[in-house]
Amino acid sequence: MAKYERTLTGDFQEVLSFLERTIQASGGFLHFVDGTDCDLGNTRIAVRVYDRYYMRNNSRASLTLTVVGCGNTVTVSAIGAGGGTGMLFHLDWGTEEDIVQIVEQSLERF
Repeated sequence: MAKYERTLTGDFQEVLSFLERTIQASGGFLHFVDGTDCDLGNTRIAVRVYDRYYMRNNSRASLTLTVVGCGNTVTVSAIGAGGGTGMLFHLDWGTEEDIVQIVEQSLERF
């Protein structure tokens, strides 16, 4: 499992839209699986799940993106999972880190 978290100042919808666009444009053949949104007073939550096939180890890795906004504070969490092969050892050849780096690099440009 790979994980990246960051808290920033900005507009929730602007951050979410930016991430959705950059993830889809990443050229990594990420497939949007599903998502959900929730508004709780002044707190907004969006969860997006993506997956990607990796030929190098014949597996799929998933990216779970959670964006939480409260006022002008936005917290982003990206968790990469799957992508491994083998029953006894989890050999993912860096696929989980690759998929999470897409979010990390996107937020560096935001």
